Amino acid sequence: MDLKEFVSETLLQIVNGVADAQIQATTAGARVNPRLVGGQTHAAGLGFLASSHGPAQIVQFDVALTVKEGSGTKGGIGIVAGIVSLGSSGQSSAENSSISRVKFNVPLTLPEAG
Repeated sequence: MDLKEFVSETLLQIVNGVADAQIQATTAGARVNPRLVGGQTHAAGLGFLASSHGPAQIVQFDVALTVKEGSGTKGGIGIVAGIVSLGSSGQSSAENSSISRVKFNVPLTLPEAG
């Protein structure tokens, strides 16, 4: 999975999870992410940001990225699901890899319970 897919899927899972929880909580008389009262100053004190669509929360990402480059030729020795297999398919591999860390924040407004 690339970074774009990971970020997109994570944010959508959060939004859809909140929306699903709102539906289920309503049947029990509860509210998930209700409309806040008290103004922007009060919301900021609780860790929310002001946005034109209501209070926004910060989703923090801290992602390790791996980049692998290499010229591939198969080797005769490999491990598959914990089983060692030996063979002679006549391939070898040279691979360089590097790991980078990326940290960033994304403001997100969640659907409000009605």
